[in-house]
Amino acid sequence: MAGISSLGIGSGVLNSDLVDQLVAAERKPTENRLNFNQQRAEALISAYGTLRSAITELRLPMRQLSSAENLKAFSGSSSNDAVAISVDSKAASQGSYTVTVDSLAQAQSLASGTFSDRDSTPVGSGSLTISVGDKTATINIDSSNNTLQGIAAAINDAGVGASAGVIDTGNGYRLVLSSENTGVDNAINISVADDDGVNTDVAGLSQLAFDGTTNNLTETVAAKNAIVQINGIEISRATNTIDNAIDGVSLTVTEAGATSLVKVSRDLGKVADRVGAFVEKFNALQQTIKGLSGFNAETGEGSLLSGDSTIRGIQNQLRQIIGRVVPGLENASVRTLSDAGITTDSENGGLEFDRDKFLKQLEANPDDITALFAEQGRTTDDQIEFVRSGVNTTPGSYDINITQAATQGLLAGANVGSGPFTIDAGNDELTFRVDGAVSVSIQLTAGTYTQDQLAAEIQAQLNSNSALSASGKSVNVGVNAQSGALEFRSETYGSESNVSLTAVDTNSSATLGLSVASGTAGVDVQGTINGQRATGDGQLLSVEGTAGAAGMVVKVTGDATGNRGSVNFIEGVADRTVDLITSFLGQDGVLEARTEGLQKELGRIEEERIRLDERISSYRARLVSQFTAADSLIAQLNNTRDYVTQQLAALAPQNNRNNN
Repeated sequence: MAGISSLGIGSGVLNSDLVDQLVAAERKPTENRLNFNQQRAEALISAYGTLRSAITELRLPMRQLSSAENLKAFSGSSSNDAVAISVDSKAASQGSYTVTVDSLAQAQSLASGTFSDRDSTPVGSGSLTISVGDKTATINIDSSNNTLQGIAAAINDAGVGASAGVIDTGNGYRLVLSSENTGVDNAINISVADDDGVNTDVAGLSQLAFDGTTNNLTETVAAKNAIVQINGIEISRATNTIDNAIDGVSLTVTEAGATSLVKVSRDLGKVADRVGAFVEKFNALQQTIKGLSGFNAETGEGSLLSGDSTIRGIQNQLRQIIGRVVPGLENASVRTLSDAGITTDSENGGLEFDRDKFLKQLEANPDDITALFAEQGRTTDDQIEFVRSGVNTTPGSYDINITQAATQGLLAGANVGSGPFTIDAGNDELTFRVDGAVSVSIQLTAGTYTQDQLAAEIQAQLNSNSALSASGKSVNVGVNAQSGALEFRSETYGSESNVSLTAVDTNSSATLGLSVASGTAGVDVQGTINGQRATGDGQLLSVEGTAGAAGMVVKVTGDATGNRGSVNFIEGVADRTVDLITSFLGQDGVLEARTEGLQKELGRIEEERIRLDERISSYRARLVSQFTAADSLIAQLNNTRDYVTQQLAALAPQNNRNNN
């Protein structure tokens, strides 16, 4: 502040130190209030953050328990390490199986004849068409790449599913090719267009032909599928991992000839561990709440959130869910957490877990335990399965009415008699399109078949097709009992389900009754639940709207229409708690609203600090101005005093002389 350094010269009192003291005295009350309010708001934000973290920690174990699959855990065992087992509890069921490994899957390997060198002697020129599985590539061979090394590099660059290299045998060099994947469907097929005009001899590029008819390469390792017997039933897979043979079970086999007893059993202890984790996190939350909102009766002091309506409301809502009888289980063997061995400690509000009691109830009443924690839909019709609820689904019983059952896509051939049927080069290739998405080409094994044997052969070729297996789709092949013709039915249901023939051999129509044709698409299920409109997707019926059964999805099997009974939707403790916690933590939740309010309060405090600085700055300027003016006046008065004093002093000697 200009001139402040000269303050007090006139008076000796109205100096800068006095200004600073007056300014500090003016600032202190407001600044203390703002500091207190800021510290309190920041402490409350931290407290709500601690509460949020504890609530979030509770959500994970509750989310696990809200899934019915996690309440029916399974584990697997194998008596032989050569048959490893992994279990998906969501799909598995209890069972015991004898598994015998007949053969392991292996990738095919081919080798050429011996050449004197790898990178100078021409093999031949023309083109190689290589097919592996559903991949095909044509490779041009000319003077730039017609050596063993050049051909190997060209095959590797083609990305067709086969790798190539050159081996030095000590007596020459051989080109070797290997399928990148195991299984019969991944065998290598090589057809040659040789520039010398002959594609089948052992001269020129045709030395590399291997197409089933002309096999000029040596098969050093045959392509094989893994073959296992499961309870005497033969299973074939392209890899040594056997999936989908047993629901929810994956087997990995490593030794041909091995036999193992494989067991899938319920893992009750794993479920109890999940419940124990919930109890632990719930008790941790109670301790957090106690620390944040507790009151010490002896000292009369309360914690930061003592009496806070937000934390009290959260605690009360959680306790109501934990202690209630689950709606829909009023007459069940297990109605509350207490019935399952989870009780409330009246002294601290925490939970106590009687693990032994829980395990007994889980073993005796698995469905009730599942409904106690997770959502469950109990249907009165065995052909209707509850799939899931929606965020707006209300617990209760709802009637189901079906106006149209879902159907599968179907392709029917023509009746050309009951056989025998001869398969040869004129009718052995068929190409299907399944569900409008997957193209599948198969080649039937040459031979003579009865009608049922022919259907079984086509079925076997479809089942072993890697493209179809990879898509997760499948086709059932049979003989229509009335028409006597072959028919092909998609495994899926609904309007997307269909089977079409897109390519056949020249004689397929005449000898097998199979022509290029589009099948009849399936239809989606239609109906209502609780009278509410529902949308069909295959066999799944989804309820629309925002109330009642809204969001519920059921799977309707069978072909019956009309009244199909009812579904009783039960929302368990864990499922309801997850929804409640999500509402607490969401953008519109109480914690977010409270924290947002405190953040705004901090913003207002900062604005007040700015206004305080402006006011104090103005106050200081006013004091300096006033002190400067006063100091100037005092200086003038002092000057006048000094003048008068001097004048009086000057007159004093004269007065003394006169008196004498």
